[in-house]
Amino acid sequence: MATLVLTAVGSAIGGPIGGAIGALVGSRIDARLFGPGDREGPRLQELAVTTSSYGAPVPRHFGTMRAAGSIIWATDLIESSEKSGGGKGKPSTVTYSYSMSFAVALASRPILSVGKVWADGNLLRGEAGDLKVGGTFRLYNGHGDQQPDPLIAAAEGSQCPAFRGMAYCVFEDLQLADFGNRIPSLTFEIIADNGEVSLASLVDTVEQPVATARSLADLQGFSDSGGPLRSTLEAVDTVYPLACDASGASLALFDGHPEGDPVIELPEAATDLSNDSFGKVSGRASQRRADPQQVPDGLRYYDIDRDYQAGLQRAGGRARTGRNRIVDFPGALQATKARKLADEAAERAGWSQDRLSYRVAELDPAIGPGQVVAVPGRSGKWRIESWEWRENGLELELARLPYLRGAEAATDAGRSLVPRDAVSGPTILHAFELPWDGQGSADQRQLFAAASSATSGWTGATLYADRNGSLVPIGATGTQRSVTGASLAPLPASTALFVDRQAVLDVQLDAADFALVPATAEAVASGANRALLGAEVIQFCVAENLGGGHWRLSGLLRGRGGTEHLAASVQPSGTPFVLLDQKPVVLAPAEVGDSTSIAAIGIADEAAVLAPIGGLGATRRPLTPVRPQVRELGDGGLELRWTRRARGAWAWQGTVDVPLVEQAEVYEVGLGDPEQPFATWQVSQPTLTLEPATLAQLHADHPGAALWVRQIGSHDRSPAPFLSTIA
Repeated sequence: MATLVLTAVGSAIGGPIGGAIGALVGSRIDARLFGPGDREGPRLQELAVTTSSYGAPVPRHFGTMRAAGSIIWATDLIESSEKSGGGKGKPSTVTYSYSMSFAVALASRPILSVGKVWADGNLLRGEAGDLKVGGTFRLYNGHGDQQPDPLIAAAEGSQCPAFRGMAYCVFEDLQLADFGNRIPSLTFEIIADNGEVSLASLVDTVEQPVATARSLADLQGFSDSGGPLRSTLEAVDTVYPLACDASGASLALFDGHPEGDPVIELPEAATDLSNDSFGKVSGRASQRRADPQQVPDGLRYYDIDRDYQAGLQRAGGRARTGRNRIVDFPGALQATKARKLADEAAERAGWSQDRLSYRVAELDPAIGPGQVVAVPGRSGKWRIESWEWRENGLELELARLPYLRGAEAATDAGRSLVPRDAVSGPTILHAFELPWDGQGSADQRQLFAAASSATSGWTGATLYADRNGSLVPIGATGTQRSVTGASLAPLPASTALFVDRQAVLDVQLDAADFALVPATAEAVASGANRALLGAEVIQFCVAENLGGGHWRLSGLLRGRGGTEHLAASVQPSGTPFVLLDQKPVVLAPAEVGDSTSIAAIGIADEAAVLAPIGGLGATRRPLTPVRPQVRELGDGGLELRWTRRARGAWAWQGTVDVPLVEQAEVYEVGLGDPEQPFATWQVSQPTLTLEPATLAQLHADHPGAALWVRQIGSHDRSPAPFLSTIA
């Protein structure tokens, strides 16, 4: 099997701190801490497409994120064909389908699992782990001991990599018909960690220990696409303000806007009368940059409630006029939390323009960069941005912190076309033959397959004719489910002559979302609410929903379509029920052939679902003669009469004779059991006269035996209704 290897492994993110920390005493994080980076750091992007470029970085993911992957291995396109049709001069049809197996790199650090998978924006894999098309999905979490995938190993042999340290997945024989017979653009819901993202996990690539006393509250996911660790921290700092202290033996990262009052109050300012100093007598100098362009107007983020699509929350809930500054943050948030963070970022940016230079003469070990302090004679909180030792004291650069934090406000995430995630269930199949409806040829069998499922996510199935154990494809069901179920109690026998207003039929439908609707008598007379109960065609006027898929039907018309002989018997509990609307699939008789059962295979079916064809012969079986009449003749003879019916003539009003659908008008009159009669007569008219001598002989030989009549059609014989008894 020819294969294409497209290995794209990202390099490590960030470098060791090494001995650089000792040289950074009294300074803030700068480029020397983690070294210059040649790649961009974290950034918010619209959902990217799957790539297969050499050297493309594989991101690190934290929490739960939606991201595209990089294809690292793929087979050639695999073509399959299926031939159907071709019976009785009908041309055959060959259907081609295509599949492919491939592997996708997901993350350059171990992950826990993969949730949903989207293909071209539609769901390929649901939250329950079910694929919406045919194929197999396997996940490798990226641990150091993971083994090579067996499919890749079979293709690559001893050269097969295990991709240790990298999380990836394998799609085996993924059906591509829904994607234009190509690999679709894939995005994955990657669950890297449980719960919120921690700052400690973001800096875990640093060799030297880093103290992280900072919570990233409400941050449910974050993606780091590479570049220096400094860029990662800068991206976090835009939303979650960070402060750092590198004056000790290790780097410490903590909250740049902590809760509570300042811990330290600065001493009184020290004077410096030299010409190159600020403040001179006061020991302080303040400046205010009232630049509204420095205040962000909103926050763009990945919205969890919109399947991680990019969302935007405005500071204050509204847009300002003119040019707006928007903060792009590559994190996953809920809309309400994002609005709160946007408000806080705007507050911080506005207040931080209030700067203060302050000189102290006393050395306090607790005073260092990042500390939040109180300034004598000035209100509010101030953060030490930097410090510098001078001959005449310690000079501090301070930035004011806002008085208030953003409060959570009810926020609308906005609308999005989120694909419906419905699990595909096993196929439910019923196959049957119906009486001729008067359309088309009277000699053409009317075969149907009613395919359904208990779940709305069912995507259809392929149909097959079962020919001596071999399955021959005959078409597909489509995605529309037929309304199916079974009776919950026996249904008494009926004469099928009138609307039965006393009997009720309790039905348990196969899915709770199925519904039946009532219909007026006029609508029922026009063919509404036709259903198949076993092999009997019925109609109903009233449908009452009892909950949980349990329906009660009343106002029944029994034995429709010439099936009144079936209504004459009790329909037992558990009899299959199929609503005869437009959803049953029409089967081609030439393709079904002499098969007595149909099979279906859907993506959720572990094996073929078989269904015997019910009501075999119903299309071409003549209807039962009606209106039996018996008249005793004056000479002692007996005249028998009846009325002919024709297949498909459902609109007959009784004013004219129905058309003769069969090739010839022939009737069989018999005495005794129709299967083993004592005597039979064939006539070509709907009447038979028994002479006195014949009648006397029958009375002597078979007293009490029943006389019956049935029509002999071109293909079959009708059921035999009772005419009279030999008395």
